Order: sequence, then C-alpha cells, then structure tokens
Amino acid sequence: MSEMVHPEDNKRFSRFNIVAGAIVVMGLILTVLRFTKGLGPVSNLSDYNPWGIWIGFDLLVGVALAAGGYVTSAAVYLFGMKRYHAAVRPAILTGFLGYALVVLALHYDVGRPWRLPYPFIVQPGTTSLLFEVGACVALYLTVLFIEFSPAPMEWLGLKKARAIVVKLTILLTIFGVVLSTLHQSSLGALFLIAPSKLHPLWYSSYLPVYFFITSVIAGLSMVIFESTLSHQYFAHKMDAEHLAEKDTLPLGFGKAAAFVLAGYFMIKVVGIAADNNWHYLATGYGAWFLVELLGFVALPAFLYAVGVREKNVRLIRWTAGLTVLGVVVNRFNVSMVAFNYHLPAADRYFPSWMEIGISVFIVTIGIIAYRFIVTRMPILYAHPDYDAH
Repeated sequence: MSEMVHPEDNKRFSRFNIVAGAIVVMGLILTVLRFTKGLGPVSNLSDYNPWGIWIGFDLLVGVALAAGGYVTSAAVYLFGMKRYHAAVRPAILTGFLGYALVVLALHYDVGRPWRLPYPFIVQPGTTSLLFEVGACVALYLTVLFIEFSPAPMEWLGLKKARAIVVKLTILLTIFGVVLSTLHQSSLGALFLIAPSKLHPLWYSSYLPVYFFITSVIAGLSMVIFESTLSHQYFAHKMDAEHLAEKDTLPLGFGKAAAFVLAGYFMIKVVGIAADNNWHYLATGYGAWFLVELLGFVALPAFLYAVGVREKNVRLIRWTAGLTVLGVVVNRFNVSMVAFNYHLPAADRYFPSWMEIGISVFIVTIGIIAYRFIVTRMPILYAHPDYDAH
C-alpha cells in the first residue's frame, strides 16, 4: 500500500502546488514585514482591541478544531471503541499539526515572541489563566508529538524506539485528555475577566463549560470532515481497514455529535435563563445570537440525528462541515463580534488584509504538512512490518 503513488503526487505544477506556492510566497513576505516593522503596519490591533483574528481564529478556532486528537484516542483507548481504531492516527496528526500551528501563530500575535518561554523558566505566573493555558498547550503539544511519533519511527525503521512509545499509549491518552479538559475550558475562562466588554448573550459564568463542550463537538465533527477529505483525495494510500471505516466512522461519530450538540443547546438555554437575558434576544445582537444557536447548534443536532437514523452518510458529512463552521462562528463571536460591542463603529476591530493573509498562510502550511506526511508515512495504512496499535 505504501508503494502506491497517485498521479497528482508527481505533478510539480499541479493546481494545489501553484495555489499553495503563491500563498506561501505571500505569507513569507508578510512574515518579513511583521517581524521587521512590528504589529502596527500589518495589523489593525489597538489598545481597545489587543486580540484580533490571530487569537480569534488561529488560536481559539485552531485549538478547538484540533480536539479530534484527544476525542478519538479517548474513544478508542479509554472507552474501548476499537472499531474506530483506523481514525486514531489521522486524528492525532491533525491535532499535532493544529497545536503546532497555534504556537506558530502566537509568534505573530505576541509583541516580543522570543519571550514566550519566560513564564516557564524566568517568572512563572502561576495565578494567571494564561499561564495555565500556555503550560497545558505546551505539555499537550509534547504529548501529541510523542503520540504521533510511531508513524515517523516506522517510516525511519526505528523499531526499538517505537516499541517504547507504543507501551505508553494509555498513559499518554489519559494525560492528553486531562490537559485538553484544562486548557479547552480555560480558554473560555479567559473571557470571564471582561464582563463589561463581552455582550451579555455571549458572556456567562458557564463559558469554560461552553468552550470545553464545543471542543468535543468540534473534535467529533472535524474527524468526520477530515475523513471525508482523506477518502476523496488519499484513498490510494489507504488499506482495507481505513477504506472500510468510510461509512462506519461518520455514523458513529455523528451519533455522538448529535447527543453532545443537543446537550449543548440545552445548557445554552439554561445559561440565558440563569442570567435572565431573554430581553436581549429582541435586539440586533440577539438575532445574530439566535442564528448561531439555532442555525449552528440546533440544526446540526437535528441533521446529525436524521442522518444517523436513516444511515445517510452524505447528510452526516455535510452536517460535519456545517458544525465546524458553527464552531468558527462561535469563537469569532466571543473574541471579536460580541467583544467591545459598546464601542462606536469607528473604534471596532476588523482585521487588515495582511492579518487575514498571514492566517491563510498558516492554514496552508498545515495543509502542506498534512499532505506531505500522509503521502509518505503510515498514517492511512498499517505498516506491514509492525502490529497496529
């Protein structure tokens, strides 16, 4: 299986390579501008809006969509759902690349990125939520790297090292779930310190719970979404086990996502009732909140349920895309749309084209890295010289 080569893999000037190459060149130019001219010339960040799209999208969205790693490994290794074993390595790879790109994106957002290690080795800020988030992300990125390492070790023929890592699978999975629970919820807790800046419909004492639950939703949906793309573009790299889970994985993960989305919808309604924010629903922000709640939570929950009941895999796959979009909308709402809602329009934040360009550049690097790894390493097939784990 590993010897199979798709015709597109050998095309230097394929459409993917041309588009990706153009984006990378643009991104490198913007990167030089960012690190030689500073934040001002390339961004619309200000004292009123110190966090923009690099935090709202690259970090908050990136961490949520990378949750498929801990969700899938927990399902397989902790809850015994071995029938989804083929999905573990692609999910771990996506999670690892996602967190690595989050760390890369932070270098663009932080004024002095070379001081990122300071909280760990110079002046630990143990009472800060940001310290907890940073520590957990750094540790979990390390865990993901170790969990992912058997694939490159098989590729390189490092049998003894791989055997050691495989023995740590359960321990790494437990550690990963604990760390993910901590930092996924703490990202929501960061906004608890800004009750006067975040619109009441999005501000809630339950924000840490909301962020954790939506990370589970994002993880389940992202695994389905990624599986769909992999079967479309990398089927030639798959073995029989991976090809067989084409329909079983969407049905299983879609069922779980339907339940979690329904539960999330209920606690969101409870949150509105607990804070007595019903009157805000009649405002413009209220209309947009209902679009998020009904269009990106209630509707996907219903569609997932229908898809699973009727075994309509196509519907489940489209719903996964809608749900992923819904998580992006939610993170944008919390971090940008509903943040500083009281400011006049002239003072509100909107990202510059260069900020957007750098975000597109970072996402493109992730896609290139995923494509490079999947086409060369045993991610979508079991290496014939090793037992699957």
